[in-house]
Parts: sequence; structure tokens; C-alpha cells
Amino acid sequence: MDARPSIYGGTYMRDPETVMAPARLGAMHQNRISFVRSLVRKMAQQNWQVTQHEWQLSPQGFGHVIYKLTTLEHVYHLVIFCDEIADEDRNDRVIAEKWDVTFALVYGDVDADLLGCLRANVPLQEAGRNPNKVLVLARANKSVRVFEHLVSHLAKGQQPNVKELAEVGYILRTTAVYGNGKFGISDFGWLESNDDFNQSFSAQMCAVYILREFSLDWIHYIANQQGGDRAVNLDVDLQRYLGIGNATGLGMAPYLINHPCVVDKWLSSRESALTAVLNSSVTGNKREPLQRLLQKALCHLDQIITINEQQQDLNTTAIVELDDLLNKLESVLLQISTWQELVDYSKQYSLETQEILLSCLMEINPDLVDGYEAKMNCDESLNLPSGKRIEDLLAVLESRYRWAIDTDFKQPENNYWFWYRSQDKEEPRLGVRGEEPGEDRELPLDIGRQVYRLYHELLICKPNMQLAEFLVLHPQYRAISRRVWTLGNKDMGEIQMNVLHKTALPMHLLRCKLAVFGATKFDPRSERWVRVTFFQGAPLLNEIHDGEWLFPLLPTHSLNQAVAEGETS
Repeated sequence: MDARPSIYGGTYMRDPETVMAPARLGAMHQNRISFVRSLVRKMAQQNWQVTQHEWQLSPQGFGHVIYKLTTLEHVYHLVIFCDEIADEDRNDRVIAEKWDVTFALVYGDVDADLLGCLRANVPLQEAGRNPNKVLVLARANKSVRVFEHLVSHLAKGQQPNVKELAEVGYILRTTAVYGNGKFGISDFGWLESNDDFNQSFSAQMCAVYILREFSLDWIHYIANQQGGDRAVNLDVDLQRYLGIGNATGLGMAPYLINHPCVVDKWLSSRESALTAVLNSSVTGNKREPLQRLLQKALCHLDQIITINEQQQDLNTTAIVELDDLLNKLESVLLQISTWQELVDYSKQYSLETQEILLSCLMEINPDLVDGYEAKMNCDESLNLPSGKRIEDLLAVLESRYRWAIDTDFKQPENNYWFWYRSQDKEEPRLGVRGEEPGEDRELPLDIGRQVYRLYHELLICKPNMQLAEFLVLHPQYRAISRRVWTLGNKDMGEIQMNVLHKTALPMHLLRCKLAVFGATKFDPRSERWVRVTFFQGAPLLNEIHDGEWLFPLLPTHSLNQAVAEGETS
């Protein structure tokens, strides 16, 4: 079944078995209500202002910089520290102790005392203790190759080699962006009453967006220091093309498992917006924008450079399929009346192509989609109402958890991995069960296996037995019972993935969360970590707008110049 009634209304949504399948989650792309898009749209609509407040850098580019953010109601400052580090100290992993750049988004003004406190603690990151006026704490490293290439060329009055930029797509790469009450900073609960940042991860996204502007200001400053009157600024279109990189590993996967209500809300909001689009009529004024976006997506994939052969194969397949869809689009649109029919037609293509089409359809229908950006927050509590019987929970399990109860966890391949946290490296890890140490510290991420065990324990009980009585006798099932009842009565529910299976790909989980955030240019570096880019193609701070910047492309004039110079094939 491909669609079902929404629990919260009568509109038919795609079935959770379709949406929450790991392979489809691993093919998601940015859309209009991804967090980066919602943030920039809000900044544009409310005319937020960002200005350089303080610039205290040495000629070599070390010191601190402060940007001031003024919203309708409040003032914030992004305080950035730039430190000189050795190449061997530049490490993207959680265990790193030094970074090129550390920064904090602060509520209110920054006086000398607060700046001194931040100077002493922000560069330490996890080892520091920050005041609760800090909303976001983060760090970033240079892409040394891009940084040096840009500075050297701009200092000599030259524009850079566009191929060097295309291979990376950013100047700075973040490695962690905290906004959750750790290390003394403000908890998200405080932000829930703040109209500026009461949406999920909006404060973090804002800090990263301003950091992107700083990365451009930084290279211009150093180029001017080195080149003097000869120095030039980077072409504006190329500035727009550069985003902020991000390196994400296994640590992000447990978040999605440990916050199931959040995931359900993100995906059900997206599906609700999508359902409104798919049920709407195909109109002539939408055809050209759709065609343009699909062509843009094709070019975007063609320009992505990845070392991952599997991702390259997925991109190549999608390019061929998008070309085929574009060739047939005009005739197909003449034969259909709703966008749902176009989506049905696209099922002949790969998941990557299908998800690109869905993002494009959402993009051309802002009036139907944008309102759902305000529905991404949720209550995370897991509840099991009183008075329920064994048969009630069995009904939920059999209707919503077939993916788990139909799995035979007696088979070794379904228990192959165990998840644990490395004591030395402080990072989530995967170990092979029975072969590697750490199984005694296994993290409870095995939702499928827990559901399987609960189901088979319930089967040997009397159906009319009170659940309360069952849980008194079997207290080890209390947590999973609450989870099953809560998620089984939500629109999308659980990610339908046995993370212990031998062939399970954590990359699907990473891709899902990063797409919700609004990342682009997915470049898996292994099966367990990925590099992406945020705000690539986004408007610069002096031109913020609420328009479209889906599927960023190299500027046409720069690309033409590169081809003419033999830089690209």
C-alpha cells in the first residue's frame, strides 16, 4: 500500500512502509522546509540585519571577530576566534583538541568581561565551561587547499581556478555544532519561548550561516594583507557558490533512534506538505519551473565530485533518469491532472530520482508547503495509557511493526553488529558481535530486536490480560512498550531499520537527518561518515531573500571559463 489516511486528518499520506524505509531515507534531498531554507526565509521576511561589529585579527588572520545580529525583538552576537594550529593538529573527529576556528552565538551584548570569558572557554570546546547566554557552541577547520588557493589568487588580483572550488565547495568545515545545554550553554527549553529561534536547530543554522559570511570576509582580509592594492575580491557568484562544509560520522545515527518522536514529526510534516502538493492540480504555470528545477538537479549531480563509488553510481543513474524524465515530461504532463500521477509515473526510476522530483514539486508550490515549517517541533514523551490490554498492544505491533516482528533475530546476520561508545575516543562505534570487545557496553539502539522480544513475550500471555499486570511481571519491557504505543499511533512512526543487520547502512540515517537540516552535495567518505555542504548557493547576507536556491550550481560564466581553459572535461 502506498498511501494511508493521516492519523491527524483525512488526507491520504504515503504509507510509513514507503517513507520510513532506510533506502528511501538515504535518498532524501533538501526541500523548502529543511531547516536552512526555513531560517533564510525567516531572516528575509523579517529583515534581520547582520553587521561586522568588531574585527581584531592580526595580518596573518589570527585573533577574534564579532558579528552583530539584529532581529525584530532581540540582539545577538556571533563571536569567532581564529587560532594558529599545526597541520597535524587539524582533525575533524570529536577527540580533536584544536581547531582553526571556534565560535559561539551569544544572546545580548558582549562586554569586555564576557569576551574574556569566551576567549578562555570557547576555543576549548567540550573542555570549557561557557555562560548560559551562549546559545550555540561550535568549531570548524579550514579546507587548507581551498583556503590557500583563494588567498594566493585573490592577493595577486586573480580569480581562482573554478575546478579547485568545485571539488570542495567550502572554505570552512564544521565538526560539531552544539545547541543543547552542554558545557554550560543555554538549553533548548529556553529557546522555545524565543520567537527567533523556537524552531528545531534554527539557532545552530543561523550561527553556521553567519560563519559562512565570515569565511569569505576572512579570505578577503588576508588577501588584502598579502596583496595590498593588487588584491581583488572573489567573484560574487563564486562567493554565493561556496557554503560551509560539515563532516558527520556515526554519532548522528543514535540521535535519530533516541529521538523517535522528533523523527516522526520531521517526516510527517514533510509528508503532510507533500500530500497537499500531490493532491493539487497540474497547472500550466508550474510546468516551466518544474522543468528548470529538474534540469538544475541534473547539472548539480553532474558537478558533484565524490570519491565514493557507490554514491557516484547513484548520481550517474539519477542523471540518466532525469534526462529521460525531462525528455518525456511535456507529453506526460499533458496526460495527467494531479502531481500524484507524475509521482506514480516516476516509480520506474531510482529512489534518488524519485526524491529529487519530490523536492522539486515542493519547491514550486510554496503556498502549499511553507506553512509546515512551523510544525517541526514536538512533544518527545512516550506514553502508554492506562486500561490497555495485551491485545491492544499486539494490534499496534502487528499493524505498524511488521518490519521488526517478521525479522528472525535468531539468525546471526540479524544480530551481526552491536553499537557502543568508545571510552578512549568518546565516539559511537560499531563492533562485530562475538568477535570484537565492547559488547558488554552495548547501547540500547536495537529497537527492532526489542520489539521482536516484546511481541513474542506478549504472544504467550492471555490477550485480555492488563498491560499494567504484564509490565509488573516483566518490567524490562516498560520502555519499549511505551515506545511502541506512542510511535505506533503517529503518522510515520519508527525508522523501519534493523541497525544490527550485517548489511545495515548507517549512512541512510546520516543522509536523512542531514537532508532535513538542508545539506547538499553528499560525499560519503566511508560507510560510516560523510561530508556535506550547508548554505551552498544561498544568498549572501547583504542580499538575503526568500526565493529558491535548490541544487546549487557553479556560476555559468565561471564554468564556461573553466571549459575554455581546459580545466574541466
